[in-house]
Amino acid sequence: QVQLVESGGGLVQPGGSLRLSCLASGFTFSSYVMSWVRQAPGKGLEWVSDINRIGDITYYADSVKGRFTISRDNAKNTVYLQMNRLKPEDTAVYYCNVRKLGINFWGKGILVTVSS
Repeated sequence: QVQLVESGGGLVQPGGSLRLSCLASGFTFSSYVMSWVRQAPGKGLEWVSDINRIGDITYYADSVKGRFTISRDNAKNTVYLQMNRLKPEDTAVYYCNVRKLGINFWGKGILVTVSS
């Protein structure tokens, strides 16, 4: 079955950096677009970024453009989110997502807290 396991979250000061990882299993990773989505405390889901199957086309929400970078390693079945110049408003649970046969699959999420 599809499994997505996020890691790399934690507490960071404003202006700092973190790199999230998502290890995928249960499907042919290299055949699917991968996404990162986040949910800030008390708010709804916000799409953050997509990456295509081979990793040469990426998309970003305006709120993170120029600060976050999505990448993937198909040999390791892993997608990454490098987050730089973090702001308090980036505080959220970050989820890895894949849409397969019309169904959305999600990891359990990883908490990122940006605070001094």
